[in-house]
Amino acid sequence: MSEVETTYVPVENISIHRRASASIAVIGNPNSGKSTLFNRLTGMRQTTGNYPGVTVEKHSGTVQLENSALELVDLPGIYCLGGFSTDERIAIDVILGRIEGTPSPGGLLVVLDATHLYQGLYLLQQLMEMQMPMVVAMTMTDVATSSGIDISIEVLQRHLGGIKIYPVVATTGRGLDTLKEALETITGAAHPAIPESWPELSSTADELVARCEGRLPRIDVIQALIHPDGRRAGLLEDHLGAEEVDKVREQLFGDEPPQACEARHRYRWVHDVLKESLHQAPLIERYGARGLRWLNQPWPATLLFFAVMALVFQAVFSWATPMMEAIDLGASLLADQVGEWLPAGAFSSFLTDGVIAGVGSVIIFLPQILILFLFIIILEDSGFLARAAFLMDRVMRTVGLSGQSVIPMLSSFACAVPAIMATRVIPDRRDRIATILAAPFMTCSARLPVYALLIAAFVPDESVGWFNLQGIVLLGLYLLGILGGLVTAWIMKRSALRGPKPQFALALPEFRRPNLQTVMIKLFDRARIFLKRAGTVIFAVAIIIWALAYFPRSEAIPAELQQAIAQAETVYSGARLEQEILGLQNTAAADQLEQSFLGRAGRLVEPVFLPLGWDWRVSAAVIAGFPAREVVVAVMGTIYAVGEEAEEASLTAKLRSAAWPDGSPIFTVPMVLGLLLFYAWCLQCAATIATIRRETNSWRWPLFAWTYMTVIGYTGAFLIYQVGSMA
Repeated sequence: MSEVETTYVPVENISIHRRASASIAVIGNPNSGKSTLFNRLTGMRQTTGNYPGVTVEKHSGTVQLENSALELVDLPGIYCLGGFSTDERIAIDVILGRIEGTPSPGGLLVVLDATHLYQGLYLLQQLMEMQMPMVVAMTMTDVATSSGIDISIEVLQRHLGGIKIYPVVATTGRGLDTLKEALETITGAAHPAIPESWPELSSTADELVARCEGRLPRIDVIQALIHPDGRRAGLLEDHLGAEEVDKVREQLFGDEPPQACEARHRYRWVHDVLKESLHQAPLIERYGARGLRWLNQPWPATLLFFAVMALVFQAVFSWATPMMEAIDLGASLLADQVGEWLPAGAFSSFLTDGVIAGVGSVIIFLPQILILFLFIIILEDSGFLARAAFLMDRVMRTVGLSGQSVIPMLSSFACAVPAIMATRVIPDRRDRIATILAAPFMTCSARLPVYALLIAAFVPDESVGWFNLQGIVLLGLYLLGILGGLVTAWIMKRSALRGPKPQFALALPEFRRPNLQTVMIKLFDRARIFLKRAGTVIFAVAIIIWALAYFPRSEAIPAELQQAIAQAETVYSGARLEQEILGLQNTAAADQLEQSFLGRAGRLVEPVFLPLGWDWRVSAAVIAGFPAREVVVAVMGTIYAVGEEAEEASLTAKLRSAAWPDGSPIFTVPMVLGLLLFYAWCLQCAATIATIRRETNSWRWPLFAWTYMTVIGYTGAFLIYQVGSMA
């Protein structure tokens, strides 16, 4: 009997996925490497959502330790616990366990940037006053060393009351094993000592917490004293009385503004700590450092900004085209194959024209989404995005926004959906919503087929000096979109979104190499959100439009078509017969569409759009185009009986010959210019509306955006047509 060979596998080599036993909040300054560290610790074991009632994203993931597992909650990057911005309020509420669906953390993982300790220690001392177990990870230590920064960890730990600091390099993973060992015991760690930066405030806060019988957390008491106009001030006054709270403030601050007094005490402490623990060694400036310093100057930075933006949009339009064509071809082949398998009828049309075409209309934009977000993520992780926002801040302030609105608005030239998603980098809610409302005005790629069709058909192909007239009109439409977006932001910031001028505090990060794992995790997350949220809505709307265009079916039209085909077969043959049959089929399709619910809707709303010079066919095409502008050309091709795969030449001839019953042309120059303006300013994109709904957590703003843009688009088209027709 042969022996059975047995292989023994060491226990440490077996990967065990444990369930998280506690929750740890990850917090730090923006651009401190916090998200890179979070992604390195959790890998793909993470989820993304929104905190209830706000647009701030919630990232949580599980880190597998040697003997346990922890849930890490990646909080927004903040500079302090002032509680002004949504991110700061979310951070405080998560730490205190006041967010529904997010467990109260058992400790804090605080991330310090070794190259920007001045800002990091300000936040850290506030977190230490919350008296929670914490572990401090110091990132960017390799960059600090190469920059000649020498940090004495022992001295720094002594000033922090013995809190352990663990140097890591999140991009390479160096130091993560030691950090994981510390996280293993974080929930049982002792509370940190309160720093001696402001003893009077500390003792006063303890006294007031006791007088409130512990019903207000210590951080709420401190913020209520420092920020008299904040939301927590009223809570403290309810417990102690407004006069008593004012008396305490007078004793603490005297005549000095509370926020200025806080900054003076805290930064004095930070200065004293760094004076002992940090030393900047003299460093010989290398050519690379000189080049980076030169790029930080205004003119080189501006030229680099426009060069990078040109590269981004060239990539979005050019690199995505082959992939988009492949997706379109795949959807067409699948639809043709399904059409061959199934007999002609409602079910076959539902699958081919509704389901497959609906899904394809969403997925076809995925390459543009991925390329655009790939660049945005790389620019953000490299530190370039922060510099671009700072550079354009002065220009954007003329319309009430800050430099953080530049990248999302420029991204809208490719597609408004990723642009609106990119507004998450804007911390202030008012500025973010104003940017969201301005973004759909930018000329996206979906408008280009309509522009190309109408300009080629009705704008003469002639030169005006060195320029082509058709190109001038196209440029004018782009400028018209920019004007509409900027004016909208200016109006909103002075009315419904009125508020203080945007505070744009930014510590410029060092240029650094993006981490591939972080880039891919963020890219995958953005693709998943786009397909799940926007995709489902636009798919559902596409199905509705298909049903409106398909039903009800006329039995007489197919019978008349068969009779006409039979008659044509007796007269024509060969290629001429095929051409005649195709024309008869296109005419029958147009007749079916005319008597469908969509055609009837066009007839019904024709009086509404008649002042714009539109007949029922243009009105029906515009209605069909409200879910997505891209379908307008195909719908017009069907309505004007040139087939669903309408070519520009054939459709152009049909549009030029389209006439009213009295023989006068429908597509006059004033009507076409008004139609172009309508498409430039009107919000016709279900994916954009769905994304606004998701990003604002309310139907109020997408409904307002749709109504507002439709009204101004209609008004502009009305004025152009009426004034132009009188000339």
